[in-house]
Amino acid sequence: MTPEGEPGVSDFGISSGEFAARDPHQSAGTAGDDPRFALATAVRRVTSAMVGLPLTDADIAAARAAVARVADDLETAAGPGRRARSQPDPVGEAQDFFPTSPVIGFANPVAPPVVVEAVDGGLVGSAWFDYQYEGPPTCVHGGVIAMVFDEMLGAANILAGNPGMTGTLTIRYRKPTPLRTPLRLEARFVSRDGRKILTTGAIYHGDVLTAEADGIFIELVPQRFMRIVAENSDSPEALEQLRADAQRLGLAGGPSELDSVTEP
Repeated sequence: MTPEGEPGVSDFGISSGEFAARDPHQSAGTAGDDPRFALATAVRRVTSAMVGLPLTDADIAAARAAVARVADDLETAAGPGRRARSQPDPVGEAQDFFPTSPVIGFANPVAPPVVVEAVDGGLVGSAWFDYQYEGPPTCVHGGVIAMVFDEMLGAANILAGNPGMTGTLTIRYRKPTPLRTPLRLEARFVSRDGRKILTTGAIYHGDVLTAEADGIFIELVPQRFMRIVAENSDSPEALEQLRADAQRLGLAGGPSELDSVTEP
């Protein structure tokens, strides 16, 4: 059982199988005044202008100098290590699940971002892809569509209380998905068989289905994922955060079991 008031799911696709009590009308904390959101919006504008607008070399050179100064200032001001990732709350706002996600994260300038909300047990989203997401002329890049589906289906699983890591993602591109126009997205948990989680999703331009996806996700035990993090990362902070998540959610036998997974 998770502690009272704590989310029952980790950012890493592992779950306690039980979700803590929380007022369903209380937001998990959509940080509308988070300064990262405004900074990410400004960076998106820069990226879109650089990729899609007819700028001169002099314009680009001046922007490079200005952006480099900002980057220097941020790196100088930063403390050691990396910023801790927040954990998704399945009874909170879906938009808050991953604030730094490259798909739905308002705090990530790489994200469009896709705006999502829970509707009738599933996930509904809206998106507007600018120049930086272009593949074929006037169309959203197919790889971007795949990334969006991966995130949407994963978030739908969290809403359904069945978080997992992507195993297989099958995408059918029905029509070219147009750039720079409103799009509607849907994702829904379908079923579960043991640790295997089945999910589906779709993208629409108006009433036209442009792409659809079926996903198979796998729930991971925390010890296995901790080993993956230890093997892949040279950051002790990442492993410590995962260890703290597992202990907080009651997903491991005890500190000694978790401590058996060591930093690289």
